[in-house]
Amino acid sequence: MSKGVLVDLTKCIGCGSCTVACKMYNENKWIEDRQPTSGENAKLADENWTVIKTVTVEKEDKAVWRYVKEQCFHCIDPACASACFAKAFQKTPAGPVVYYPDLCVGCRYCMVACPFDIPKYEWEKSLPYVTKCMMCSSRVEEGQSPACVAVCPTQALVFGDRQTLLEKAKETITNNPSYVQHIYGEKEVGGTEWLYISDVPFEKLGFKTGLTEKPLSSYTSDFMKYTPIAGATWAVILGGIAMFNHRKDKVSRDEQSHQHIEHNQKNSTDEETRRSE
Repeated sequence: MSKGVLVDLTKCIGCGSCTVACKMYNENKWIEDRQPTSGENAKLADENWTVIKTVTVEKEDKAVWRYVKEQCFHCIDPACASACFAKAFQKTPAGPVVYYPDLCVGCRYCMVACPFDIPKYEWEKSLPYVTKCMMCSSRVEEGQSPACVAVCPTQALVFGDRQTLLEKAKETITNNPSYVQHIYGEKEVGGTEWLYISDVPFEKLGFKTGLTEKPLSSYTSDFMKYTPIAGATWAVILGGIAMFNHRKDKVSRDEQSHQHIEHNQKNSTDEETRRSE
């Protein structure tokens, strides 16, 4: 049974402990000067695999703050893995969607395919990779919770079997009418391992709503199976063009060299003729 995390946004106090734990566990750099990990301008980035965004919303005619934890949702049927013909993205039986940089070819199809705009590219590096939260997959494989969950002081994050968490979420929102009667991640794009419950409509918190309940991979699988063939075809075409240009350059250089030799021979002959006179 796959593992997941239930996020109760009513319990999050915006302390940022999860963002610190994520940085420390994954050895990511702090880039607060250009991409903060908390506050109104918090944003996922190549070094920010999780952030806490502060959102001001109207609730019962009052302005209130809500803190929204953002990271990869770890789709049950991930579009990024479906779009990646190099198999750099793989879904594990335990739940996490893991990225293997050694397999990545840099096509960035994963970034286009993701319905949540999660994968980020290391634009500032000479040898860039794609980055994202991997749900601390090594910890999950050992039965431990992700680092961010382990440090949450308010139990806003709960780790466990996805089905058990889903039942817990349903019980919570059913017994408490102050919650929105919807579990975000239960059905979106086929379901995600990260589930959210809230007392504020998700669209007001910046969540992408109106998504299909059908896995996006079902739209791309028929097309993506031809991608390796297309890639190989282009490799042959580009290789042929490169060989043609190389041959053309060689012929041009040979002609220039021949003309240079003829020019030197003519100059030498003219010089000998002048000397003989």
